[in-house]
Amino acid sequence: MLRVMVVDDQALVRCGFALILNNEPDIEVVAEAGTGIEAVKAARAHQPDIILMDIRMPEMDGLEATARILEASDATCRVIILTTFDPDEYVFRALRAGASGFVLKDIPPEALVQAVRTVAEGGAMLAPGITQRLISQFAQKLGAGRNLSERLERLTTREREVLEAIAAGKSNAEIAEALFIGPATVKTHVSSLLSKLGLRDRAQAVVFAYECGLATVGERDVGF
Repeated sequence: MLRVMVVDDQALVRCGFALILNNEPDIEVVAEAGTGIEAVKAARAHQPDIILMDIRMPEMDGLEATARILEASDATCRVIILTTFDPDEYVFRALRAGASGFVLKDIPPEALVQAVRTVAEGGAMLAPGITQRLISQFAQKLGAGRNLSERLERLTTREREVLEAIAAGKSNAEIAEALFIGPATVKTHVSSLLSKLGLRDRAQAVVFAYECGLATVGERDVGF
């Protein structure tokens, strides 16, 4: 059973999302919160697997709440950012802070359920329409001056190839086909590079790839 917490300053939004998710046999909404401060306390008390986090809230926004929750030494949950806006710097900062992706609040019910399951399984969720060009823009703006080359040097040549493919939005199956290796081998490489780079998941891997210059602007949307 996946334990989910919904965080949004609008009660109607919280109730709507909770209703959708509670209708699934393998998902249970264990807590709701209306502010970032409430979210931090509720995450500590209920230990959810997945948190749906509004990005803009009073008292403490979703960006700060995400950072505080994921900085906790015992944090095992994953965060999906909720936003009514097109992807912007706030969303990018949330991804850097450790969020596993984001979705727009007008997401169809079935897509919301799938997003929760995808992130719970260790995947990343970048809403349809988010482009490599957008990620590249904010990575360049916010990554200036950050020394990432030493971390990148920890990777083998093959792991770099896998990281570049992740940044291009390829699934494990697509990476396996492109590199002529087995899916299980791809999974091993992904786990290894995340561990070496100190990253939580594929969403942070995408951000890292652009910040360190390994990935460059392309035309394909990122969504996996």
